[in-house]
Amino acid sequence: MAQIILLFTAILRIYEFLMIIYILMSWIPESRSTQLGRVIGGFVEPYLSIFRKIIPPLGMIDFSPIIAFIVLDFAMQGLINILL
Repeated sequence: MAQIILLFTAILRIYEFLMIIYILMSWIPESRSTQLGRVIGGFVEPYLSIFRKIIPPLGMIDFSPIIAFIVLDFAMQGLINILL
């Protein structure tokens, strides 16, 4: 059971890392239109779009990824607590 928790946690940490890369790519012009940007966007954008519908950007700043990180961490901690 502990191995499953560790594997699941590792997968979610990799997903968080992909989200960070995708967010940082928004600071570099045309980086999201590259092959790597499209692949990462294919993984990350469906999750982020849920929060973009709820929390619209304020001017040039998009706060939805912050909320997405918080929800993902709460979900991860909740699943760990349930499985332990």
